[in-house]
Amino acid sequence: MFDLNSLLRDNIKRLVPYSTARDEFKGEASIFLDANENSFGSPLPVAYNRYPDPMQWKVKYKLADIKGVPPQNIFLGNGSDEVIDVLYRSFCRPGVDNVVLFPPTYGMYEVSANINDVIVRKVSLTPDYQIDMAALQEAVDERTKLIFICSPNNPTGNSINRSDIEMILNNFDGIVVVDEAYINFARQKTFISELTEYPNLVVMQTLSKAWGLAALRVGMAFAGEEIINVLNKVKPPYNINQAAQDLVLEALDNINQVNEWIKDTVVERDKLAASLMNLPQVLEVYPSDANFLLAKTVDAKGIYNYLVEKGIIVRDRSKVELCNGCLRITVGTPEENVTLLETIAQVTV
Repeated sequence: MFDLNSLLRDNIKRLVPYSTARDEFKGEASIFLDANENSFGSPLPVAYNRYPDPMQWKVKYKLADIKGVPPQNIFLGNGSDEVIDVLYRSFCRPGVDNVVLFPPTYGMYEVSANINDVIVRKVSLTPDYQIDMAALQEAVDERTKLIFICSPNNPTGNSINRSDIEMILNNFDGIVVVDEAYINFARQKTFISELTEYPNLVVMQTLSKAWGLAALRVGMAFAGEEIINVLNKVKPPYNINQAAQDLVLEALDNINQVNEWIKDTVVERDKLAASLMNLPQVLEVYPSDANFLLAKTVDAKGIYNYLVEKGIIVRDRSKVELCNGCLRITVGTPEENVTLLETIAQVTV
């Protein structure tokens, strides 16, 4: 049975979070002399002399309308990478507890684990890039606090079987983190709608992909209020700056534009996959639910280097487990995709 208190590190149970000046005051005011800010303003057209809302409530309320969850079930991080780090710092005792990962997958899960001195247990995906459920059962023990599942997965592009994720949620007493950074491009529906069913579920999403806000560094986590309260307790007080909050609020008013870009990306993804398969340099293009393709080539390093010479940057994943000979290619604009295909075609096979 899931018991959040039993998962928390003892120091986090005892932690008294930093209280900002704005946390201590409720209501409206016209004169702020509480936070040692510059009262005269900022040397910019927009004044940024005041600290931002540490809980980002305006952004959360707008996201709540879009995502269909209460704002109290939303955590915002300085990119999804901060969400990952805060999860480790909240639940994993350094050098004692462990996390289960499914390579090949997003590299920051392991990097953040190493930074926090959390033991990493790897359960390789099957050849068709799904979870090996029997191997997972062997890897989990009483010190396993977190399981990270990237779906759609990076770098493979496929969605993980929903029934397998549900089985893990039903049988694992720790926290299951489903990273849905690419869910906007997928046929599979989000797990956000399952939050009330699974108290151990954390769903990560991002504004960096479909929403086109990678430079702002705003990641999202959705979970039960009990988990969200822990993350808010551990995070830095002002982890999302005011400029980012303002621009996110403006962007969230343009959901129709984003939906059009998603449709265009999916169309271009399928066209690009078919065109790549017509090239002798490409051996296989794996099915994708993301905004990128994993393509097995005759010479990944050679093609990558040739593309770099021509000013085209893709990702060489040929040294990653189960990705021998593979390039990961982000879906570009129609013009960019045509240039990419014409350039690959010039590589001598």
